[in-house]
Amino acid sequence: MPRRKLKSDEVELWEQVAKSATPLKLPQSIKTVSKPKPKKTTKQTEKFELNKFEVGEKAAQKSIKNDLKPSISTALENAPVQMDYKSFKKMKRGKSTPEATFDLHGMTVAQAHSALIHFLLTSYSRNMRLVLIITGKGKFQKDTGPIPRQVGILRHQVPLWLRMPPLRDKVLQVSEAHGKHGGSGAYYVYLRK
Repeated sequence: MPRRKLKSDEVELWEQVAKSATPLKLPQSIKTVSKPKPKKTTKQTEKFELNKFEVGEKAAQKSIKNDLKPSISTALENAPVQMDYKSFKKMKRGKSTPEATFDLHGMTVAQAHSALIHFLLTSYSRNMRLVLIITGKGKFQKDTGPIPRQVGILRHQVPLWLRMPPLRDKVLQVSEAHGKHGGSGAYYVYLRK
């Protein structure tokens, strides 16, 4: 929409208002500030050298950290010792003899879970302290998929089952067995009194 032109009476009114207005008093600091001088532009342009530029040179350096799930052996070794330390060391060296042994070879996961619960509850009711659970190391199969598969399903499941009800109240310590009792394919389970 185009601007309209002021009428003669509007122009007279504006002139009266302008005569009656008093200018503002500006502080000294504002009066002394001069307008910035425009930068002189030169026709020379700076040459950009590619060899001086490096991608990410000013970025903060971050360490690359892969949070992989620790192995069963590492997780059990890092678990706090709940039992008597001397008895624990004796057990880890294979000097303690398990009072009972239970072998899970040839069982499915469902069969092994129910059989393990029955075995440990029976051992607990008979006041046994140290039992040996043999899971086996698992069969190694060539892994062709993008997601890695665990070798030894029972070997991975037994420590989890021992931390779940109804067994967690009965189990004091779980540790990987000594080589003469099965090594990484077996677990010592130390039961509470």
